[in-house]
Amino acid sequence: MNTIQLNRMKNDQGFIAALDQSGGSTPNALLAYGISKDGYSNDEEMFELVHQMRSRIMESPAFNKDRILGAILFEKTMDSKVEGLYSADYLWDTKGILPFLKVDSGLAELGNGVQLMKPIPNLDELLVRANERHIFGTKMRSVIKEANKEGIKAIVDQQFEIAKIISEAGLIPIIEPEVDINMLDKKGAEAILKEELMSHINALDENHQVIFKLTIPTENNLYADLIKLPNVVRVVALSGGYSRELANKLLAHNHGLIASFSRALSEGLHADQTDEEFNEMLDESIQHIFEASIK
Repeated sequence: MNTIQLNRMKNDQGFIAALDQSGGSTPNALLAYGISKDGYSNDEEMFELVHQMRSRIMESPAFNKDRILGAILFEKTMDSKVEGLYSADYLWDTKGILPFLKVDSGLAELGNGVQLMKPIPNLDELLVRANERHIFGTKMRSVIKEANKEGIKAIVDQQFEIAKIISEAGLIPIIEPEVDINMLDKKGAEAILKEELMSHINALDENHQVIFKLTIPTENNLYADLIKLPNVVRVVALSGGYSRELANKLLAHNHGLIASFSRALSEGLHADQTDEEFNEMLDESIQHIFEASIK
């Protein structure tokens, strides 16, 4: 474990940029960027285009360590290069930004009001490669759609089971049990989720440290108790479909909670923008998210 990197993640101001759209979400990310499905003919071309988009973000002078603590990468991005360096090395060595890797294989079918993660058959091999590529931590996502105690417990059980494997491989796991912002009893689901998270984190060995990535709660500062726990490196918030403006507004009411936005980060960026226009828009987005993260 790199103590310099860990201390940066624990103590410095900033937020985590999520650049980890996978095969299922990449077409929408490209469409928002101004590239329709007519702009590529196969998955290889699609992933090359999205890597160009991500590289443009990472290479921007606005994308710097003063406001950004880390960046979450998709597996193909980890294995690709930016300015001649593997993405993780570029982020840390050139930018001073901690690299994370999305490791889940997507969501299972809905059951008990939740979507668990699909099995991750290549996890051990992926963690070996992540260490070789100098990745700092990982991220894995599940989704909660109902205030169902049994389902939410199953999600948290699964997340912590895999998080222990990741931690034992020397990486910091980001646990992401997303609560759907459109569900009927969002507040009720978050109360159940918090109870499960507290129970699991209090049972963890002191050597296992985690980051939580959670939907911005309906009740302000609901996760304040989690933020204070010694095993918790950081608690970060996903934008979950909120506009950047609304996500920032809601985030600012939750002290100690910092952003880990994806779509909200890239909102307004377009392939046809000049570098000056692109960098100006990205700088404005980053500044607003940063300000909401340090309140």
